Amino acid sequence: MSLIRFIKNWTLPIAMFLGAMSYFVYTGIPALAPTKPFVARLIDFLQPALIFAMLFITFCKVDPRELRPCRWHGWLLLMQAGSFAFMALLAHFLPDMPGKVLLEAAMLCMICPTATAAAVVTGKLGGSAARLTTYTILVNLTAALAVPLLVPLVHPHPELTFGMSFALILGKVFPLLFCPFLLSLLVRYCFPRFHNAVLRCKDLAFHLWAVALALAIGVTVKSIMHSEVPAVYQLGIAAVSLACCVIQFWSGKVIGKHYKDAISAGQALGQKNTVFAIWMGYTFMTPVTSIAGGFYSIWHNIYNSYQLYCRRKEESRKTGEQS
Repeated sequence: MSLIRFIKNWTLPIAMFLGAMSYFVYTGIPALAPTKPFVARLIDFLQPALIFAMLFITFCKVDPRELRPCRWHGWLLLMQAGSFAFMALLAHFLPDMPGKVLLEAAMLCMICPTATAAAVVTGKLGGSAARLTTYTILVNLTAALAVPLLVPLVHPHPELTFGMSFALILGKVFPLLFCPFLLSLLVRYCFPRFHNAVLRCKDLAFHLWAVALALAIGVTVKSIMHSEVPAVYQLGIAAVSLACCVIQFWSGKVIGKHYKDAISAGQALGQKNTVFAIWMGYTFMTPVTSIAGGFYSIWHNIYNSYQLYCRRKEESRKTGEQS
């Protein structure tokens, strides 16, 4: 029982460790080299499938009537879009500035939308999954508008018009957001027994996220190990992504605290869709900047593990006081 309790308490760090180690073990066995194309295709299928299942379970637990904007949404959107616009203009007017790639990495970390799994963590921490879900939809729309408008100032892409870029981003994220939501509505109103069965699965979404996290960390380690970026730039990008992670979690909590929703706002601004950030780096900027998403994935998951640890300690203390 103590081993099971240990695994439950440290699910995220264990998932991160297994994800990283699985990459090194797998690539370290030459006999497995012919299976790499199959494994790559399998991961490409599993990641969205796990995210779809997590979101479906989470949306089943959210009352659709609670999905409405609130005041902290506006402040967080302004911070993300405003910081991204400021850095884009800075890079445009100072094209030869030293360390420009670090500025572009920061741009990527700031405009990156909220992780689709953030609602799962927010629920575990005691926040509002409904408000988090609403912000996830709003920030994806904001990114879909801001990236095509401002990235051409830094990296012009004549072949990518605003409409094409907008459609690319929406096509990348919105099917994975809206399809689980529509399915949850169908189940809620047409299949109430099945909906109630889903509601009884208390921690299933969290455990699915742990598996998805292990896969994501494995992909992150692969992108960092295969990167041809010099070590000095990798360290710089790692530091920039860490600074962006700290700033956004802190700012989100400060803003959310003013509206008595620090947990939800902190997760909304700090927990990022890092797979999407890596894709944005490759598609709209340069492969160099894309590793910022990989490093950010490590930082925000370490902080999530710490938050969940603190939450468990607080719940244990309250249980002890009550008894």
